[in-house]
Amino acid sequence: MELKYPKKVRLGDITVRDGFQHEEHFIPTEAKLFYLEELILCGFKRVEVTNFGNPKGMPQFKDSDELMKQLRGSKKLAKAGINWKEVELTVVTIREQAVDRAIEARKDGWGPDRILMMVSTDEQHHFANSGTSLPAYWKEAERCTKKAADVGIKMCGCVSTIWGSPISGPTKLEDAVEFSKRWLDIGAADIEHADHDGSAPPNQVYRYYSMVLDAMPNTDLHVGHFHVTRGWGLANVLAALQAGIDIFEGTIGGLGGQPANFIDGVPVTGTGAYYYRDPNIVGLTTMEDMAVMMDEMGIEIGINVDRLLELGTMMEKTIGRRLRSEAILNGRIPKKPREEFKRKGLAKAKEKLGEKPDQIYPDGWPEKAQYKGK
Repeated sequence: MELKYPKKVRLGDITVRDGFQHEEHFIPTEAKLFYLEELILCGFKRVEVTNFGNPKGMPQFKDSDELMKQLRGSKKLAKAGINWKEVELTVVTIREQAVDRAIEARKDGWGPDRILMMVSTDEQHHFANSGTSLPAYWKEAERCTKKAADVGIKMCGCVSTIWGSPISGPTKLEDAVEFSKRWLDIGAADIEHADHDGSAPPNQVYRYYSMVLDAMPNTDLHVGHFHVTRGWGLANVLAALQAGIDIFEGTIGGLGGQPANFIDGVPVTGTGAYYYRDPNIVGLTTMEDMAVMMDEMGIEIGINVDRLLELGTMMEKTIGRRLRSEAILNGRIPKKPREEFKRKGLAKAKEKLGEKPDQIYPDGWPEKAQYKGK
Protein backbone atom coordinates (compact mmCIF):
# COMPACT_ATOMS: atom_id res chain seq x y z
CA MET A 1 0.00 0.00 0.00
CA GLU A 2 1.35 3.44 -0.92
CA LEU A 3 0.88 6.82 0.70
CA LYS A 4 -1.63 8.98 -1.10
CA TYR A 5 -0.54 12.53 -1.89
CA PRO A 6 -0.61 15.04 -4.76
CA LYS A 7 1.80 14.28 -7.59
CA LYS A 8 2.34 17.96 -8.34
CA VAL A 9 3.01 20.64 -5.73
CA ARG A 10 3.48 24.40 -5.85
CA LEU A 11 6.20 25.82 -3.61
CA GLY A 12 6.32 29.44 -2.47
CA ASP A 13 9.54 30.87 -1.07
CA ILE A 14 9.26 33.44 1.71
CA THR A 15 12.92 33.68 2.77
CA VAL A 16 13.52 37.35 2.07
CA ARG A 17 10.47 38.45 4.05
CA ASP A 18 9.63 35.90 6.74
CA GLY A 19 13.11 34.41 6.81
CA PHE A 20 15.06 37.64 7.23
CA GLN A 21 12.66 39.29 9.68
CA HIS A 22 14.05 37.26 12.60
CA GLU A 23 17.67 38.19 11.98
CA GLU A 24 19.03 40.75 14.43
CA HIS A 25 21.12 42.52 11.81
CA PHE A 26 19.99 44.30 8.66
CA ILE A 27 20.41 42.19 5.54
CA PRO A 28 21.69 44.45 2.73
CA THR A 29 19.29 45.27 -0.07
CA GLU A 30 21.80 43.91 -2.58
CA ALA A 31 21.73 40.52 -0.84
CA LYS A 32 17.93 40.46 -0.73
CA LEU A 33 17.76 41.26 -4.45
CA PHE A 34 20.33 38.57 -5.26
CA TYR A 35 18.37 35.86 -3.47
CA LEU A 36 15.03 36.94 -4.92
CA GLU A 37 16.46 36.88 -8.44
CA GLU A 38 18.10 33.50 -7.89
CA LEU A 39 14.95 31.98 -6.37
CA ILE A 40 12.95 33.04 -9.42
CA LEU A 41 15.65 31.60 -11.68
CA CYS A 42 15.43 28.35 -9.67
CA GLY A 43 11.82 28.13 -10.84
CA PHE A 44 9.80 29.62 -7.97
CA LYS A 45 6.61 31.25 -9.24
CA ARG A 46 5.43 32.41 -5.81
CA VAL A 47 7.84 34.67 -3.89
CA GLU A 48 7.29 36.81 -0.80
CA VAL A 49 9.41 39.95 -1.13
CA THR A 50 9.00 42.30 1.83
CA ASN A 51 6.72 43.92 4.40
CA PHE A 52 5.08 47.28 3.72
CA GLY A 53 4.46 47.94 7.43
CA ASN A 54 5.88 50.91 9.32
CA PRO A 55 9.70 50.58 9.21
CA LYS A 56 9.97 52.24 12.63
CA GLY A 57 8.77 49.00 14.19
CA MET A 58 10.56 46.71 11.74
CA PRO A 59 13.58 48.51 10.25
CA GLN A 60 14.66 45.25 8.58
CA PHE A 61 12.12 46.29 5.90
CA LYS A 62 13.12 49.95 5.58
CA ASP A 63 14.24 49.21 2.01
CA SER A 64 10.90 47.72 0.91
CA ASP A 65 10.14 50.25 -1.84
CA GLU A 66 13.64 50.19 -3.27
CA LEU A 67 13.76 46.39 -3.19
CA MET A 68 10.47 46.05 -5.04
CA LYS A 69 11.54 48.57 -7.67
CA GLN A 70 14.90 46.89 -8.22
CA LEU A 71 13.30 43.47 -8.49
CA ARG A 72 10.72 44.62 -11.02
CA GLY A 73 13.48 46.27 -13.03
CA SER A 74 15.97 43.42 -12.72
CA LYS A 75 18.24 43.20 -15.77
CA LYS A 76 19.30 39.68 -14.74
CA LEU A 77 15.71 38.44 -14.86
CA ALA A 78 14.97 40.33 -18.07
CA LYS A 79 18.02 38.76 -19.73
CA ALA A 80 16.82 35.32 -18.58
CA GLY A 81 13.44 35.94 -20.23
CA ILE A 82 11.40 35.88 -17.04
CA ASN A 83 7.73 36.58 -17.75
CA TRP A 84 6.28 38.58 -14.84
CA LYS A 85 2.82 37.30 -15.70
CA GLU A 86 4.03 33.87 -14.53
CA VAL A 87 5.57 35.06 -11.26
CA GLU A 88 3.50 36.21 -8.28
CA LEU A 89 5.18 38.71 -5.94
CA THR A 90 3.68 39.03 -2.47
CA VAL A 91 4.08 41.80 0.10
CA VAL A 92 2.87 41.58 3.70
CA THR A 93 0.44 44.39 4.58
CA ILE A 94 -0.90 43.76 8.08
CA ARG A 95 -2.70 47.12 8.37
CA GLU A 96 -4.60 49.38 6.00
CA GLN A 97 -1.84 51.97 5.70
CA ALA A 98 0.42 49.27 4.26
CA VAL A 99 -2.34 48.15 1.89
CA ASP A 100 -2.67 51.70 0.63
CA ARG A 101 1.09 51.78 -0.02
CA ALA A 102 0.79 48.57 -2.03
CA ILE A 103 -2.07 50.01 -4.06
CA GLU A 104 -0.12 53.17 -4.92
CA ALA A 105 2.92 51.08 -5.83
CA ARG A 106 0.76 48.94 -8.09
CA LYS A 107 -0.58 52.05 -9.82
CA ASP A 108 3.01 53.20 -10.33
CA GLY A 109 3.89 49.91 -12.04
CA TRP A 110 6.19 48.26 -9.48
CA GLY A 111 3.81 47.09 -6.78
CA PRO A 112 2.91 43.55 -5.69
CA ASP A 113 0.57 41.06 -7.31
CA ARG A 114 -0.62 39.77 -3.94
CA ILE A 115 -0.76 41.13 -0.41
CA LEU A 116 -1.33 39.43 2.94
CA MET A 117 -3.33 40.36 6.01
CA MET A 118 -3.57 38.16 9.08
CA VAL A 119 -6.09 37.19 11.73
CA SER A 120 -5.51 34.93 14.72
CA THR A 121 -8.30 32.82 16.17
CA ASP A 122 -6.98 33.89 19.59
CA GLU A 123 -7.94 37.54 19.92
CA GLN A 124 -5.13 38.23 22.40
CA HIS A 125 -2.56 36.99 19.87
CA HIS A 126 -4.30 38.96 17.14
CA PHE A 127 -4.20 42.13 19.26
CA ALA A 128 -0.48 41.63 19.94
CA ASN A 129 0.16 41.41 16.17
CA SER A 130 -2.18 44.05 14.82
CA GLY A 131 -3.20 46.31 17.70
CA THR A 132 -6.92 45.90 17.00
CA SER A 133 -9.82 43.74 18.08
CA LEU A 134 -11.00 41.02 15.72
CA PRO A 135 -14.31 42.69 14.72
CA ALA A 136 -12.52 45.96 13.89
CA TYR A 137 -9.86 44.10 11.90
CA TRP A 138 -12.39 42.07 9.92
CA LYS A 139 -14.00 45.34 8.78
CA GLU A 140 -10.60 46.73 7.85
CA ALA A 141 -9.71 43.56 5.95
CA GLU A 142 -12.97 43.69 4.02
CA ARG A 143 -12.30 47.28 2.93
CA CYS A 144 -8.72 46.47 2.00
CA THR A 145 -9.61 43.36 0.03
CA LYS A 146 -12.09 45.27 -2.10
CA LYS A 147 -9.90 48.26 -2.88
CA ALA A 148 -6.89 46.05 -3.60
CA ALA A 149 -8.97 44.04 -6.05
CA ASP A 150 -9.89 47.28 -7.85
CA VAL A 151 -6.24 47.69 -8.92
CA GLY A 152 -5.64 43.99 -9.64
CA ILE A 153 -4.02 42.95 -6.35
CA LYS A 154 -5.01 39.61 -4.81
CA MET A 155 -5.58 39.33 -1.08
CA CYS A 156 -4.18 36.37 0.85
CA GLY A 157 -6.03 35.96 4.12
CA CYS A 158 -3.78 34.41 6.75
CA VAL A 159 -5.26 32.46 9.66
CA SER A 160 -3.02 31.93 12.69
CA THR A 161 -3.16 30.18 16.10
CA ILE A 162 -4.95 27.28 14.41
CA TRP A 163 -3.32 24.63 16.62
CA GLY A 164 -2.82 26.77 19.72
CA SER A 165 -1.67 30.20 20.83
CA PRO A 166 1.59 31.10 22.58
CA ILE A 167 -0.43 33.65 24.57
CA SER A 168 -3.80 32.05 25.38
CA GLY A 169 -3.05 28.37 24.97
CA PRO A 170 -5.45 25.86 23.33
CA THR A 171 -7.63 26.92 20.39
CA LYS A 172 -10.32 25.17 18.33
CA LEU A 173 -9.74 23.89 14.80
CA GLU A 174 -13.38 24.63 14.00
CA ASP A 175 -12.75 28.35 14.63
CA ALA A 176 -9.94 28.37 12.07
CA VAL A 177 -12.16 26.69 9.45
CA GLU A 178 -14.81 29.35 10.09
CA PHE A 179 -12.21 32.14 9.83
CA SER A 180 -11.07 30.71 6.49
CA LYS A 181 -14.61 30.79 5.15
CA ARG A 182 -14.95 34.38 6.35
CA TRP A 183 -11.85 35.37 4.37
CA LEU A 184 -13.35 33.89 1.23
CA ASP A 185 -16.67 35.62 1.96
CA ILE A 186 -14.97 39.03 1.88
CA GLY A 187 -13.08 38.28 -1.33
CA ALA A 188 -9.70 36.76 -0.41
CA ALA A 189 -8.04 34.88 -3.28
CA ASP A 190 -6.44 32.27 -1.03
CA ILE A 191 -5.78 31.36 2.61
CA GLU A 192 -2.44 30.87 4.34
CA HIS A 193 -3.11 28.37 7.14
CA ALA A 194 -0.26 29.15 9.51
CA ASP A 195 1.35 27.26 12.34
CA HIS A 196 3.34 30.30 13.41
CA ASP A 197 5.03 28.84 16.48
CA GLY A 198 5.35 25.11 15.84
CA SER A 199 2.29 24.06 17.86
CA ALA A 200 0.86 21.62 15.32
CA PRO A 201 1.39 17.86 15.79
CA PRO A 202 1.08 15.90 12.52
CA ASN A 203 -2.16 14.08 13.40
CA GLN A 204 -3.89 17.41 14.07
CA VAL A 205 -2.46 18.85 10.86
CA TYR A 206 -4.05 16.00 8.92
CA ARG A 207 -7.32 16.44 10.80
CA TYR A 208 -7.43 20.20 10.23
CA TYR A 209 -6.63 20.13 6.51
CA SER A 210 -9.15 17.33 6.02
CA MET A 211 -11.75 19.58 7.65
CA VAL A 212 -10.63 22.49 5.44
CA LEU A 213 -10.85 20.51 2.19
CA ASP A 214 -14.20 19.02 3.18
CA ALA A 215 -15.54 22.57 3.64
CA MET A 216 -13.58 24.28 0.80
CA PRO A 217 -12.41 21.57 -1.64
CA ASN A 218 -10.54 23.79 -4.14
CA THR A 219 -6.85 23.22 -3.35
CA ASP A 220 -5.92 26.48 -5.13
CA LEU A 221 -7.32 28.25 -2.05
CA HIS A 222 -5.07 26.73 0.60
CA VAL A 223 -1.40 27.29 1.53
CA GLY A 224 0.45 25.22 4.14
CA HIS A 225 2.77 27.26 6.38
CA PHE A 226 4.68 25.43 9.12
CA HIS A 227 7.31 26.36 11.67
CA VAL A 228 9.84 23.93 13.12
CA THR A 229 10.10 25.25 16.67
CA ARG A 230 9.54 21.72 18.00
CA GLY A 231 11.05 19.88 15.02
CA TRP A 232 7.83 18.77 13.32
CA GLY A 233 8.07 20.79 10.09
CA LEU A 234 8.48 18.10 7.43
CA ALA A 235 6.28 15.66 9.36
CA ASN A 236 3.53 18.28 9.14
CA VAL A 237 4.19 18.83 5.44
CA LEU A 238 3.72 15.09 4.88
CA ALA A 239 0.51 15.09 6.93
CA ALA A 240 -0.84 18.02 4.91
CA LEU A 241 0.17 16.30 1.66
CA GLN A 242 -1.78 13.22 2.69
CA ALA A 243 -4.80 15.40 3.41
CA GLY A 244 -4.53 16.76 -0.17
CA ILE A 245 -2.81 20.14 0.22
CA ASP A 246 -0.57 21.02 -2.75
CA ILE A 247 0.74 24.54 -1.99
CA PHE A 248 3.46 25.00 0.63
CA GLU A 249 5.75 27.76 1.85
CA GLY A 250 9.24 27.58 3.32
CA THR A 251 12.52 29.43 3.72
CA ILE A 252 16.11 28.70 2.77
CA GLY A 253 17.89 27.16 5.74
CA GLY A 254 14.71 27.19 7.81
CA LEU A 255 15.24 30.89 8.54
CA GLY A 256 12.61 33.11 10.05
CA GLY A 257 9.99 33.22 12.70
CA GLN A 258 9.19 36.40 14.50
CA PRO A 259 10.20 40.02 13.93
CA ALA A 260 13.47 40.65 15.77
CA ASN A 261 13.55 42.76 18.95
CA PHE A 262 16.96 44.17 17.98
CA ILE A 263 18.41 45.28 14.66
CA ASP A 264 22.15 45.95 14.60
CA GLY A 265 22.11 46.34 18.37
CA VAL A 266 19.24 48.83 18.44
CA PRO A 267 16.07 47.81 20.37
CA VAL A 268 12.95 47.86 18.17
CA THR A 269 9.30 46.96 18.73
CA GLY A 270 9.73 43.46 17.32
CA THR A 271 7.79 40.57 18.78
CA GLY A 272 8.00 41.49 22.43
CA ALA A 273 8.12 39.27 25.49
CA TYR A 274 7.51 35.89 23.85
CA TYR A 275 10.30 36.38 21.30
CA TYR A 276 12.66 33.44 20.73
CA ARG A 277 16.16 34.83 21.29
CA ASP A 278 17.96 31.85 19.78
CA PRO A 279 17.42 31.96 15.99
CA ASN A 280 18.21 28.26 15.74
CA ILE A 281 15.17 27.40 17.89
CA VAL A 282 12.51 29.14 15.85
CA GLY A 283 12.19 28.99 12.06
CA LEU A 284 10.13 27.75 9.14
CA THR A 285 10.10 24.55 7.15
CA THR A 286 13.47 24.35 5.41
CA MET A 287 12.94 24.84 1.69
CA GLU A 288 15.97 22.78 0.61
CA ASP A 289 14.91 19.79 2.69
CA MET A 290 11.28 20.05 1.62
CA ALA A 291 12.25 20.27 -2.06
CA VAL A 292 14.63 17.30 -1.84
CA MET A 293 12.05 15.23 0.06
CA MET A 294 9.31 15.93 -2.46
CA ASP A 295 11.65 15.30 -5.38
CA GLU A 296 12.58 11.90 -3.90
CA MET A 297 8.88 11.13 -3.46
CA GLY A 298 8.35 11.65 -7.18
CA ILE A 299 6.38 14.85 -6.70
CA GLU A 300 6.68 17.40 -9.51
CA ILE A 301 7.80 20.71 -7.96
CA GLY A 302 9.16 22.64 -10.96
CA ILE A 303 12.28 23.70 -9.05
CA ASN A 304 15.95 23.28 -9.96
CA VAL A 305 16.91 21.46 -6.77
CA ASP A 306 20.67 21.54 -7.33
CA ARG A 307 20.61 25.30 -7.87
CA LEU A 308 18.51 25.68 -4.72
CA LEU A 309 21.09 23.72 -2.71
CA GLU A 310 23.80 26.05 -3.99
CA LEU A 311 21.73 29.00 -2.75
CA GLY A 312 21.38 27.35 0.64
CA THR A 313 25.16 27.07 0.93
CA MET A 314 25.53 30.76 0.04
CA MET A 315 22.86 31.74 2.54
CA GLU A 316 24.95 30.41 5.43
CA LYS A 317 27.66 32.91 4.42
CA THR A 318 25.13 35.75 4.21
CA ILE A 319 23.62 34.98 7.61
CA GLY A 320 26.92 34.09 9.22
CA ARG A 321 26.05 30.79 10.90
CA ARG A 322 25.21 27.18 10.22
CA LEU A 323 21.52 26.90 9.29
CA ARG A 324 19.16 23.98 9.83
CA SER A 325 19.09 22.39 6.36
CA GLU A 326 20.10 18.73 6.42
CA ALA A 327 20.21 18.65 2.62
CA ILE A 328 23.02 21.23 2.66
CA LEU A 329 25.07 18.93 4.90
CA ASN A 330 24.31 15.64 3.21
CA GLY A 331 23.33 16.52 -0.37
CA ARG A 332 20.88 14.60 -2.49
CA ILE A 333 20.42 10.85 -2.38
CA PRO A 334 22.86 9.22 -4.86
CA LYS A 335 21.29 7.98 -8.08
CA LYS A 336 24.27 5.96 -9.34
CA PRO A 337 27.13 3.95 -7.83
CA ARG A 338 29.81 5.99 -6.08
CA GLU A 339 32.99 4.29 -7.17
CA GLU A 340 35.17 6.37 -4.88
CA PHE A 341 33.63 4.78 -1.78
CA LYS A 342 33.91 1.14 -2.88
CA ARG A 343 36.43 -0.93 -0.91
CA LYS A 344 38.98 -2.71 -3.06
CA GLY A 345 39.25 -6.47 -2.95
CA LEU A 346 35.62 -7.66 -2.78
CA ALA A 347 35.79 -9.40 -6.18
CA LYS A 348 38.96 -11.27 -5.21
CA ALA A 349 37.55 -12.20 -1.82
CA LYS A 350 34.42 -13.70 -3.40
CA GLU A 351 36.52 -15.59 -5.93
CA LYS A 352 38.72 -17.01 -3.16
CA LEU A 353 35.61 -18.12 -1.25
CA GLY A 354 34.22 -19.83 -4.36
CA GLU A 355 31.31 -17.43 -4.67
CA LYS A 356 29.82 -16.14 -7.92
CA PRO A 357 30.21 -12.38 -8.57
CA ASP A 358 26.49 -11.68 -7.99
CA GLN A 359 25.90 -14.33 -5.27
CA ILE A 360 24.37 -12.94 -2.03
CA TYR A 361 23.28 -16.16 -0.19
CA PRO A 362 25.25 -19.32 0.68
CA ASP A 363 25.14 -22.34 -1.66
CA GLY A 364 22.33 -24.70 -0.80
CA TRP A 365 19.95 -22.07 0.57
CA PRO A 366 16.42 -22.11 -0.99
CA GLU A 367 15.70 -19.54 -3.70
CA LYS A 368 13.09 -17.83 -1.46
CA ALA A 369 12.99 -17.38 2.32
CA GLN A 370 10.86 -19.99 4.10
CA TYR A 371 9.42 -17.66 6.79
CA LYS A 372 5.99 -18.92 7.97
CA GLY A 373 5.29 -16.39 10.65
CA LYS A 374 5.52 -16.55 14.46
